[in-house]
Amino acid sequence: MPKRILYWFRNDLRLHDNEGFARAVESADAVLPVFVFDSRWYTDLAELGFRKTGVYRTNFLIEAVTDLRRSLQAKGSNLIVRVGNPVTILAELAEDIDAEAIYASKEVTQEETDTESDLSKRLKPVNIDLKMFWASTLYHVRDLPFWVSRLPNTYTQYRKQVEESSPVREPIPAPGQVRLAGAATGETIPPGEMPTLATFGFSPEALQHPDSRGVVRFTGGETVALARLNQYIWGKELIRTYKETRNGMLGEDYSSKFSAWLALGCLSPRLIYQEVKRYETERVKNDSTYWLIVELIWRDFFRFVALRYGTRIFKPSGIRHNLNRKWRRDLALFQRWAEGQTGIPFIDANMREMNATGFMSNRGRQNVGSFLVNDLGIDWTWGAAYFESMLIDYDPCSNWGNWNYIAGVGNDPHEERYFNIYAQAMRYDAAGEYVKHWLPELAHVPPDKVHLVSSLSADEQVKFGVTLGENYPLPIINPDKWTKPEKHR
Repeated sequence: MPKRILYWFRNDLRLHDNEGFARAVESADAVLPVFVFDSRWYTDLAELGFRKTGVYRTNFLIEAVTDLRRSLQAKGSNLIVRVGNPVTILAELAEDIDAEAIYASKEVTQEETDTESDLSKRLKPVNIDLKMFWASTLYHVRDLPFWVSRLPNTYTQYRKQVEESSPVREPIPAPGQVRLAGAATGETIPPGEMPTLATFGFSPEALQHPDSRGVVRFTGGETVALARLNQYIWGKELIRTYKETRNGMLGEDYSSKFSAWLALGCLSPRLIYQEVKRYETERVKNDSTYWLIVELIWRDFFRFVALRYGTRIFKPSGIRHNLNRKWRRDLALFQRWAEGQTGIPFIDANMREMNATGFMSNRGRQNVGSFLVNDLGIDWTWGAAYFESMLIDYDPCSNWGNWNYIAGVGNDPHEERYFNIYAQAMRYDAAGEYVKHWLPELAHVPPDKVHLVSSLSADEQVKFGVTLGENYPLPIINPDKWTKPEKHR
């Protein structure tokens, strides 16, 4: 009997450097590629008033899955697409084709590993194996110079050890032709309709008019991801100055923007590494080329932190299991933050950018996180959940890991990560260009006043077209504390 394998695509929506899929194609006579839109991703978080997965990431995911289907069709195969409970759907499809096994990429966070466990239990009575492959990091988990249980507490310690002792494996080439598995009865498995935003309860008009102020039009899929990689490194050679520009806030080119495609696995970190190394050999090697690799190592670190600490990264007490820190659960205050209505321009501009586009710079994320946690004292898990809903490039390990650090409940011994918002604004947006880009009501306020707009006199408000409390909110905290000499950055 021909050997058939069902390949379950998850956050590995690519054909290049996909070990699990390559192994399935190599070892089976026929493969059934499947992607399941898990209906649980779209549940409402009733307490907070938003959905677990928002419209921007949903649209990006649909685009990525559509692109993967086209790529598989070009290789003589197809992608079976379903919506519902992946455990039930996968088990039934595996039985339909008389599969010997299901292959899939390994995840590390609770919801994903619970699904893996449930699927394994469902398959065991029918004698179908579930084989998982590590696929998401630059350094393979088996190549680390320590057990994950001995993961260093600080990123710097981790980076030094892996750079010194761990190899980066070569990317695996995409397979050639892929023979599509049919049902054991000889019938063709229906490929299924690609869902739309309306399938998940979003208005079809939700993304009809993308905000033109966004830094880049994020389109999901491996095809666009590879084009972005080529453009960033070879076309525009932006990697040459990455370290100097990476803290920018306006425009497409200040940073790589690879994060969205990395999050869904449309782009392999090992391929990025390979291209950076080739650039260093053929063009130039400098601090900027190295710094892009440093960012990939950071991404790895958060994934291994999640693997080590499990569900602790999702709890208010965090990795530290700090039960002494008490958090406010003031929904009205949280909503002011979420809507970009705090009266602090640098915070509001960043939040409004994310709300309008599904993206925010890393610099912005650090600042709005610090403000929510340290200035407002709001439960940091609310902020992490809001980012999960809104961000196109949401990745559970990086998102919740970063929020653990911001909240001072991570495994890093440096507890306090407080940002002086005014100092940060003056350092990274001294001319006020970013703030005015997203807060047009402040367009006529001079650069030296725009970040402390709440201090405008009545005459100045008239002169600059701002009415505090009407067309721009009064601040929810007193920003004067940031202008006094103190230790915070």
